[in-house]
Amino acid sequence: MDNGSKATEEQLRLLQAIIEQQKMYIQAQDTRMAEKDATIADLRKLVDELQSLKANLEETLAEFRRQFFGVRSEKAGKKKPEEAPQENESPDGLPTVEVKGHTRTRKPKATREELYANLPVTDVLIPLSDDQRRCEWCNSEMVTIGYTEVREELRITPAKVERIRYKQEVAICPECKKDGDGTFAKANVPTALMPHSPASPSAVAYIMFHKTFMGTPYYRQESGMFQLGLKLPRETMANWYIQCAAEYFYPLYELMHENMLQREVLHADETTCQVLREEDRPAESTSYFWIYLTGSDGLPPIVLYDYQPGRGGKYPRDFLEGFSGLLQCDGYQGYNKVADVQLVCCLAHCRRKFYEAVPAGRRKGCKLLDIESAEAIREPILPGEQEISKLIPAEIGLAYCNKLFFIERELKDLSAEERKTKRQELEAPIWDRFWNWLGTLMPSGGSKLEKAVNYARNHRDTLCNYLLDGRCEISNNAAERRAKSYAIGRKAFLFHTSVAGAGASAVMYSMVETAKANNLNVFQYLYTVLLYMPDYKNEPAGIEMLLPWSDFIKEHCSGLIDVENITPEKHDALPL
Repeated sequence: MDNGSKATEEQLRLLQAIIEQQKMYIQAQDTRMAEKDATIADLRKLVDELQSLKANLEETLAEFRRQFFGVRSEKAGKKKPEEAPQENESPDGLPTVEVKGHTRTRKPKATREELYANLPVTDVLIPLSDDQRRCEWCNSEMVTIGYTEVREELRITPAKVERIRYKQEVAICPECKKDGDGTFAKANVPTALMPHSPASPSAVAYIMFHKTFMGTPYYRQESGMFQLGLKLPRETMANWYIQCAAEYFYPLYELMHENMLQREVLHADETTCQVLREEDRPAESTSYFWIYLTGSDGLPPIVLYDYQPGRGGKYPRDFLEGFSGLLQCDGYQGYNKVADVQLVCCLAHCRRKFYEAVPAGRRKGCKLLDIESAEAIREPILPGEQEISKLIPAEIGLAYCNKLFFIERELKDLSAEERKTKRQELEAPIWDRFWNWLGTLMPSGGSKLEKAVNYARNHRDTLCNYLLDGRCEISNNAAERRAKSYAIGRKAFLFHTSVAGAGASAVMYSMVETAKANNLNVFQYLYTVLLYMPDYKNEPAGIEMLLPWSDFIKEHCSGLIDVENITPEKHDALPL
């Protein structure tokens, strides 16, 4: 091979090497560009996630600020003058409010006679003085022609504490005494509420009433008792409360529980509490009061509280064992463990989540309708295609919920069958529109709107189950109001010292709330039970007659408090 050929081959090899190097360089450049593009995409995704996280954190911070500094309750803002409904007069002279589809009569304000109708009246006659009884012109004696009513006032007599000493009459037969064998007779003494204790039905009822109904802790009652001249330690009051709750009220509680399990519609909810001395648990542990109550079935209402150390689903499962029907509750998954029930989820919880998703600056225009409110309101209108563009999704969801609540308010006085029919006619189409609209939403992850949308989607079936039975309510607010009754007391006494104290409180809150639900005078009911139970606690018929809805209790506990004429030594026996 000549030198020229060798040179050409060398040049070719050199050229191929250069080409290979160029290819490798281009490949490296492509790899770097691909990595750069991937990095840029990752960074953009990270920026989007951080922006979403920032928006969610700002939303959460705004909610915390509202709860801490602002108004916590879901109150509707005041209506603007132009939004106020027009008032007319009905044929009977009462003001009415025009609402789409019907005219509602506005409830008139109560008069003084109506407010004070149940109070006893004492007339105080103010006589003329001796100087006024002589005529200033002829000095003749004036003749009374009547009395003119000048004013009316309310007079309150504070509680009075007395020491009652029962002295038993003892008699002996004088003829038998002559024979050296005296025959004695002793008067029957009323059964003691607590042997070897100064506790009386009125004293224990007073303590229970103020602790449970008024939410007054024992240490405040101790100070109040001292002002009445009585030094009664808080430990003594607690012992009386616990012992009487267990011995005299728990038999009623059990009977009410048995009666509740026979119903077909129930409500359930739970709220937190703290018990300091609980076995194998630190004092800081969170325990729970479970609340159960009967629904709108036309039968006497029952409200029961149950103390438990936790929030597991086993607690409602065990308490409601034997119940079969509709159970109205919130979206807590623990209620799924209750057997043989159909859950009915609360729309108020769903609406609350949409309300919380509305930015704070736009909440002033949001109105949350209350079914039980007597205030006349204009019917909400669902947003059309043009209005939807002006509203954010949270406001649209809130509008759907308010529409359903407004319809429920119009149907609340109907019978169960009529309400079921009207619901299918008026509310079912709104639910269809709501689910169709909800399916179009794709909220950002972690936002309050996403939580509201997911809550509605996850509970789609149970939210609509109230349509199946006219006795069901659209919300679980009835149970939440009973949870609030306990929460008000908890805010004052803060905790329970022992499990026995928590259990006694559960029993007594059950008695008080059931008495309230049956329109009883709560103190008079507690006093009546303590008055009769010492003699009838072992007689099932007597216990049943002391239930809050019995005819005997309605007759004796629907009026004013009377502890002067009805006493342990002077009261009628139960008409068994």
